[in-house]
Amino acid sequence: MLAIRMTRHGAKKRPFFHIVVADSRSPRDGRFIEKLGTYNPLLPREHAQRVTMDKERMAHWLKVGARPSDRVAKFLAEAELMKPRERREQTRKNQPRAKAQERLKAAASAGAAPAEGEKTEAAAS
Repeated sequence: MLAIRMTRHGAKKRPFFHIVVADSRSPRDGRFIEKLGTYNPLLPREHAQRVTMDKERMAHWLKVGARPSDRVAKFLAEAELMKPRERREQTRKNQPRAKAQERLKAAASAGAAPAEGEKTEAAAS
């Protein structure tokens, strides 16, 4: 299967990426079929040279069936070559499970009820 993805170039802590078409089984920085553009994340977002790509060749490879990576798909959506992908929902692994949430709600409601009762008794005396 063909993939439109990025290969990393540049020095340590100075990333620079080439946007390429490659076989999905080849390594990230390994063999590729064609170079389609570049991405320089160190430039400001509004800079014209931050993302450059050959739109005609990109459209050709999309028609042939190449699948873009998530980041490249975002670039293509900004260039209006494809519709934006829907955003995935954030994981909730860091939150307590259902029973723990029920216990927390019960503790909160039980803790809030006596506090209100104490206030009314203090106001009455």
